[in-house]
Amino acid sequence: MKYLKQFLIILLISLIGEMLKYIIPLPVPASIYGMILLFICLMTGLIKLEHVKEVGKFLIEIMPVMFIPAGVGLVTSWEVLQPMLLPVCLITVVTLIAVMAVTGRLSQRIMQKRKEEDHE
Repeated sequence: MKYLKQFLIILLISLIGEMLKYIIPLPVPASIYGMILLFICLMTGLIKLEHVKEVGKFLIEIMPVMFIPAGVGLVTSWEVLQPMLLPVCLITVVTLIAVMAVTGRLSQRIMQKRKEEDHE
């Protein structure tokens, strides 16, 4: 019963994210609204971590299974994707490198700032 309650909490947050997608006229996916809402609820204490922890771990563990339908969709749409394969691969590589560089630099700055705060 505990797992069902936790799963229902996550589903409710996801439903609210879906509703926000239609209310707020921004090109933001509903899942992003849901994640932001869940983050805010966790940070404010409206939802305790214990209320969603076990089901959250389970969903993360099975996440690779969720990509199987998308992979099958890519295989079945090969004729449509083939002409734009090079631009998509190029954009993917450039974006990957940019995200890695920004994340690395930001992590270094945060670690450096924490180290400075510890020495003071």
